[in-house]
Amino acid sequence: MSAIFKKKEGKARAASYERKSKETQIEVPLLNVDGSGESRISTTIGFLDHMLTLFTYHGYFDLEINAAGDTHVDNHHLNEDIGLALGDAFKKALGDCKGIARIASAEVPMDEASAKVLVDISNRPAFVFHDKRHLQPEGEMREQEGYSLDMGRDLLESFAKRFGINLHVEIGGRGDVHHFLEAAFKALGMALDRATRIDPRREGKVPSSKGIL
Repeated sequence: MSAIFKKKEGKARAASYERKSKETQIEVPLLNVDGSGESRISTTIGFLDHMLTLFTYHGYFDLEINAAGDTHVDNHHLNEDIGLALGDAFKKALGDCKGIARIASAEVPMDEASAKVLVDISNRPAFVFHDKRHLQPEGEMREQEGYSLDMGRDLLESFAKRFGINLHVEIGGRGDVHHFLEAAFKALGMALDRATRIDPRREGKVPSSKGIL
């Protein structure tokens, strides 16, 4: 671990969030922001379970997600609401954000695909998705087990706006839905891990020249 950054000692940064509507029922126990990457993810969308497990593992978060919804209609409502609930859990766990590094990025290759993620925990929600893929052969960007690139983008946007962060995601190269999204979710976990770490040079202070986020 970097000599500059350290994990916060003492009480775990954690939160639990529940979201229940006529369309979805979601529980998100975020057990430790400064964890070891342990997860128990059950969304009833197998591909999304895989992506969120990768996000958790590479972000060193200890996280559970239990979710169900009206997937007999389609996966849209549940997918978007999971992003909202996950954003709420992280926002609650970080509280006033005192001492965090705040801004970070990560890049991840996945065979011929790649993703770059930039994060600013700024309390100014914004989401930008840069699609710099090479032209794909016909059929190469088909859905992966009922999950599409657009659905991944929708979840990330919901997460960013509810968390209150600046999130820029760029995908490039060539590949299929699985590879582009796998690179993006891994990169998000890594960037968010770096952005949420406590910087001892700023410990106890809000990470803004204005004194408030």
